[in-house]
Amino acid sequence: MKKTIEEHAARFSHIAAEYDDSQDSDEYRACVSLVVHYADPSPEDVVLDLGTGTGAIALALAPDAKRVIGRDISEGMLEQARTKAAEVGIENVEFGEGRFREPNVDDDEQVDIVVTNFAMHHLSDEEKREAIDVIADLEPRRFVLGDVMFFGTPDPDEPFYSPEVDDPATVGFLADALTDAGFVLTAVESVHEQVGVLVAERAPNADE
Repeated sequence: MKKTIEEHAARFSHIAAEYDDSQDSDEYRACVSLVVHYADPSPEDVVLDLGTGTGAIALALAPDAKRVIGRDISEGMLEQARTKAAEVGIENVEFGEGRFREPNVDDDEQVDIVVTNFAMHHLSDEEKREAIDVIADLEPRRFVLGDVMFFGTPDPDEPFYSPEVDDPATVGFLADALTDAGFVLTAVESVHEQVGVLVAERAPNADE
């Protein structure tokens, strides 16, 4: 991680009020759409949205899910998410502090689907592996990861990310980390040579 969690939290809290307006690229919108599409919750599903930000994914999934848990490190972003939920009358979403390696979910909470969009790239590769292992321990049946990721060698003159604060991984690294954590990769969507969506299902237990 190129900055501390506290530094990232403060940075996002500072821009929280303008964040939605700043995310106007075709790639970002396509990524959001794909994450929502592949998450595909049923009315019985509990969804955990890590790095929920202002709640775009969480609020899009809430009408089809039993419950959505949004977690973020930035209180400013969470306040924006709560305000948006209240404005549209969505009551089955709970927003609170949490992070990839400490998602702040009750031990007795069954999480069926985990999603994240444009957030995990702030972690180092080692931290991404740790985060994916923590997510796997929650035993969701599906994990949908939308993020900045490298499908090839990125053009250093045209990065889709901010090198001073972001640390994207290659698609191959993420696929290996998911497989090593017990997931099976079921879909890979390239939105841009530096942006994509990976869909992973929990590998069936041989005893089941």
